[in-house]
Amino acid sequence: MKASAIRELLKVIKSGEIMSMAGGMPNPKSFPIDMIKNITHHILDERGTEALQYGTTSGYLRLREALSERLKGKFNIDASPENIIITAGSQQGLFLIGRVFIDRRDPIILGAPTYLAALTAFKQFNPTFVDIPLDEQGMDIQKLELTLEDMGEPPKLLYTVPTFQNPTGVTLSLERRTRLLELASKYDFLIVEDGPYNELRYKGEDIDPLKSMDTNGRVLFLGTFSKVLAPGFRLGWIVANKEFIRKIEIAKQSVDLCTNVFSQHIACEYIESSRMDEQVEKIRGLYKKKRDIALEALETYMPEGVKWTTPQGGMFLWVTVPAYIDTNAIFEDARKHKVAYVPGESFYPNKPEKNTMRINYTYLSDEEIPKGIKRIAETIEEHLR
Repeated sequence: MKASAIRELLKVIKSGEIMSMAGGMPNPKSFPIDMIKNITHHILDERGTEALQYGTTSGYLRLREALSERLKGKFNIDASPENIIITAGSQQGLFLIGRVFIDRRDPIILGAPTYLAALTAFKQFNPTFVDIPLDEQGMDIQKLELTLEDMGEPPKLLYTVPTFQNPTGVTLSLERRTRLLELASKYDFLIVEDGPYNELRYKGEDIDPLKSMDTNGRVLFLGTFSKVLAPGFRLGWIVANKEFIRKIEIAKQSVDLCTNVFSQHIACEYIESSRMDEQVEKIRGLYKKKRDIALEALETYMPEGVKWTTPQGGMFLWVTVPAYIDTNAIFEDARKHKVAYVPGESFYPNKPEKNTMRINYTYLSDEEIPKGIKRIAETIEEHLR
């Protein structure tokens, strides 16, 4: 989709005329507004002047200490506060990593499809994108190994969302994670692991992040509060070895000096109390129900020949229609049905698969989800041969 078309679509969506399954927004019901009010009043009473002052570029120390403990307890990631830098959302983290590590024409490996905003963040540094296909177990590691053997030079880095990937919702298996780390060591490249959905598992057993298995400091792990607190705080973090953190800190100084200090104080108190675990459980319950409703609606309404992923967590479903249908070309027809999705071609670094689309199930109400999927199904049916 062209940027101008997207802007026009967003205007219509905002007006309420279109049922949007396109965005990646958390459901407003997941925002702990009363809790945030109480935390805010407490911070202003107890340490208001500190919370309203400039902060360090690396981030509020108490927040980094709290994150260090949570990462160890929840994800087996062993990171001291000195291994953590607080960023203005994980999106800034992607930009800073690109700025520090990517030079012109550097080979960068990505999944196909991959997170659109990562493509955007890295593209401005003019790398050469090398894409690896995905299946139900995540990135095809056998294909990756063959690609690495054929490359004239090792990639600078590999970017991945291994847990409930955006846009497909698939998760990289433990066996593939282990092999990916072995290949990174063998071919000497970095791994940028994006983990925005790690807390959002609704079914199955947790799989430890790549960073928890990283024995030689090759993995840079990105996290965010956007999905487990609220995106308006614009708070994320990077976990990496101290040398990398120092380089990223220098790059960040010239961008914004420091991340929003008041937001950091709120997030810190959120973690330090037991309220974060309670809130995450509420979010999981909210989204699991929505995911189940969406999957049932797909079974009910989608015509024969349409396939979709069945994620165990996250926020997205990936739908594949017959190869002769271009989901970008039929998007205007979907709009006439008053529904929106994201055409899949936007998520591919190189050659797109145009018969795909991303559907978000977290934002709409439980009652709206089946209606939205039915409208998408009706749009597809109009173009079946």
